[in-house]
Amino acid sequence: MPSQETLQRFRDIVGPKGFTDDPDTLAPHLVEQRGLYKGKTSAMLSPANVDEVAAIMALAQETKTPIVPQGGNTGLVGGQLPFEAGEELILSLSRMKAVRAIDTDNNTLTVEAGVTLLEAQEAAAEADRLFPLSLASEGTCQIGGNLSTNAGGTAVLRYGNARDLVLGLEVVLADGRIWHGLKGLRKDNTGYDLKQLFIGSEGTLGIITAAVLKLFPRPRAVETAFAAVPSVEAAVSLLRVAEAESGGMVTTFELVPRIGVEFVTKHLDGAEDPLERPSPWYVLIEMTAGRKDAGLKETMEAALATGMEKGLVTDAALAQSDSQRAALWTLRESLSEIQKREGGSIKHDVSVPVSSMAAFIEKASKAVQKEMPGIRPVPFGHIGDGNVHFNLSQPEGMDKNAYLAQWDRMAGIVHNIVREMGGSISAEHGVGRMKRDEIAATKDPVEIDMMRTLKRAFDPAGILNPGKVVSVD
Repeated sequence: MPSQETLQRFRDIVGPKGFTDDPDTLAPHLVEQRGLYKGKTSAMLSPANVDEVAAIMALAQETKTPIVPQGGNTGLVGGQLPFEAGEELILSLSRMKAVRAIDTDNNTLTVEAGVTLLEAQEAAAEADRLFPLSLASEGTCQIGGNLSTNAGGTAVLRYGNARDLVLGLEVVLADGRIWHGLKGLRKDNTGYDLKQLFIGSEGTLGIITAAVLKLFPRPRAVETAFAAVPSVEAAVSLLRVAEAESGGMVTTFELVPRIGVEFVTKHLDGAEDPLERPSPWYVLIEMTAGRKDAGLKETMEAALATGMEKGLVTDAALAQSDSQRAALWTLRESLSEIQKREGGSIKHDVSVPVSSMAAFIEKASKAVQKEMPGIRPVPFGHIGDGNVHFNLSQPEGMDKNAYLAQWDRMAGIVHNIVREMGGSISAEHGVGRMKRDEIAATKDPVEIDMMRTLKRAFDPAGILNPGKVVSVD
């Protein structure tokens, strides 16, 4: 545990505004939203600038004090929380909220790590540009956390993951040195691409304090449709039809099961079934274009018409207004939260090749239902990039705690099938604490050895978010 003398030295760095040991203030920073992990700490440090972060890490190195970086605390694998022993201090980036620069000719936005994703989107929009990363938690999650976990979201199909949207980084290393890597270059062929080591490393190699983000032309036309499809195979085929018809203008292609629609319309006030007749599966499709007169509506209608001719679509609704579009998005984005109303939910964030998506969902659904009769699979998500949130709602009438106690058993079944199909057990939520040991047991041993080599090289004292992502013991 840090001594009172050490805590005072940290307090001197950040000042009274940047230090708290008040239990009530700390409480929301010590539990993640699913309640699976609860940590303990002596204090939380909230530096106001990169120099204070550097000073914190220099002192942490000297005193061997472990530090856990934390953004908006929206992570789902325990990577942002200290362990229960209370030896670690939290380093919150929430006070570092400056928009440092916008370069519209270079299409870049430079922001500090504590800027929320929504604030970054709004800064881009004010400059008549688009920052395309989009998540349900965008009002709370922060850019530093988005990059340290390589966040995905609903626009990956067209724009890529977080790591595809970054040109440069500013990073504080474990010993307090600052890497001034805030370059806005799209071409820099001078050796290792070091920024990619920190993106997705979940604060185990360094602390991201600022980033140069890619911006894109702001869409002038948006068309959104909700289509009923008879199967997951049909959904994948419809994706290829939509891409061919639009010439690459498909931004979002989200899979929604019938049970998901039933959950949302049952529990969310004002939610309505978009179509008259039920279907086993649906897809939410969105296309965007740079010109209002690009004929996007006709393109969407043509894609759906082709889908109907091929037997891939049985019914469809096109949003005719912003409110209708918002209603369709609410249906999709409410799926994770609304499952709480149906009791316990065992969640999996996995990916497989898009061509294997239908086979995976069918095989995994049968396997978990055989293991636990009455369990209710709710597979949904980013089918366009192969990422499905394979959530499992408890059997009706079962005790919630008894059900959630089966998490590891059910995850083992699902993850074994994922690996058989050449997939990943973490598509966009990261590894954190939840999946650290599992990836060590299932990844190529050479790959794990390389990860451990990097961790030891960047953090020899083991003070940066210890016990997360990869074990070096």
